Amino acid sequence: MTEYVLQCRDLVKHYRQGPEKVEVLRGINFDIAAGERLAIIGQSGSGKTTLLNMLGGLDTPTSGSVLVKGQDIASMSESQRSRLRNASQGFVYQFHHLLGEFSAVENAAMPLLIGGRKRSDALARAGQLLSDLGLGARLRHRPSELSGGERQRVAIARALANRPDCVLMDEPTGNLDHETAATIEALLVELNEQFHTSVVMVTHDRELAAKMGRVLTLEDGLMRDSAGL
Repeated sequence: MTEYVLQCRDLVKHYRQGPEKVEVLRGINFDIAAGERLAIIGQSGSGKTTLLNMLGGLDTPTSGSVLVKGQDIASMSESQRSRLRNASQGFVYQFHHLLGEFSAVENAAMPLLIGGRKRSDALARAGQLLSDLGLGARLRHRPSELSGGERQRVAIARALANRPDCVLMDEPTGNLDHETAATIEALLVELNEQFHTSVVMVTHDRELAAKMGRVLTLEDGLMRDSAGL
């Protein structure tokens, strides 16, 4: 029996701009299986980031539901959603959002520390992840002392720190040069295979999307398969 880490059911999102109703999502349905890699592509303004935020419980749908391991996150309190995000999901954005006053290893350990893990254990776990990502000699460096690719690797380590069921990524290579982006892309595939963590990535990069296991296109508020991309 297939295990699903994320499920969307008739997901609808409307906004109001004065008297106008703006329909962003008009009934989205899809499932993410454990260990699956999914890319969601679409033009700028198509609602990709809005969808990703709802998958992570950072925004709520107008109607429909997002299920995380069978639990409807819209029915939870904000504190419950926060705990679920910390335990089950990791996030990687186009801009790394690292905390400048903390070292690389402290940034990577942040989800563990927030979750109440003993500091020494959290730093050991984060340090091992960063070493696996080729940053073993950079653990004590602050973000300002790291290159763009190194900062993004720290962000990936942070996303994996709690061994989440699923990592949500918003244009994770969009702010990197081509060579660095290619390195990060290969790393994402390797980490997915190594940790069996599901990956949901929104991107406008069709070359990157094609490296995922499945590709969906968001267009006019609806989702369709993009077989053969």
